[in-house]
Order: sequence, then structure tokens, then C-alpha cells
Amino acid sequence: MNPSGRAIPHVGAVIGQRQIEFTRQDLVRYAGASGDLNPIHYSDTAADSAGLPGVIAHGMATMGAAIQLVVDWIGDPGAILDYSARFSKPVPVPYPGAAVLDVTGTVGEIDEVEGRAVIVLAVSLDGNKVLGKAKATVSLTGLSISRAAATH
Repeated sequence: MNPSGRAIPHVGAVIGQRQIEFTRQDLVRYAGASGDLNPIHYSDTAADSAGLPGVIAHGMATMGAAIQLVVDWIGDPGAILDYSARFSKPVPVPYPGAAVLDVTGTVGEIDEVEGRAVIVLAVSLDGNKVLGKAKATVSLTGLSISRAAATH
């Protein structure tokens, strides 16, 4: 069982799905908090000059928002041992309106001996992948893993 009381699913099981919205206001807040004040994240003129399809979301904001699905599932942000992704496509954020990302987490592997699982994240915008090879390794130490659920 994970900390929320649910059984740990088998390899291939979907741990969750959600949509994440990014507005221009979100980008300004993230820029201020992160110190990434690159104008491609708030100025149409700068984004156009850089050859981008418009103002784009920060890559790290996209990664950070996507991993929340795993945090919510495992119940403890400290259980995330590793997280990586490639930025495969920019996330243009319209004004007015929002960019809406679709995020799905799937169990990629379970290692019962090491007490770890790999969660693969599919993150897309309008059906186009925006994060490639996105995966998180989580600790299952202290959690109940059913032998039927654990496959390598």
C-alpha cells in the first residue's frame, strides 16, 4: 500500500491523469519566484524575435507541474529519488486564455528488491509531447508491495 492506503499497482497501470493550465500570469509569477526573467516568457515581441510560436512556459515550471501527479500518488515528495525529462517542444501560452497540458503517469517498472518504482510521465499539449523521456524513480521502502503487482 502507498501512504494514501491504495495498493501499489502493477507495471503498466496508470497512477493518475490530470490537466494543468498555464496562463501568462502564472509565467510572470514563476519568473519572479525563479529569477528566470527571460522575456520569451512574457513578451510576444521577444518570443517572435527568437523564432518561437509565442510566449512560452518555463521548462522547469512545466516539469515541476507534471511531477505533482507523482507526489500526489506516492503521498510524500521526499519519496521521489530521481526525476528527469527532456524538453521536446515549447509550450506556447496564449493571451488571453491558457495552455492546457495533459499529464498521465504510468508504472514503468517495480523493483521489489530495491524497493523502488519508475513512473513514466506522458506530458502533452494538444496531443503533442512537450516533455520527452519524463520519468521519476520513487522509493517504496516501508510500503507493502504485493508479489502479484511487482514485475520486473
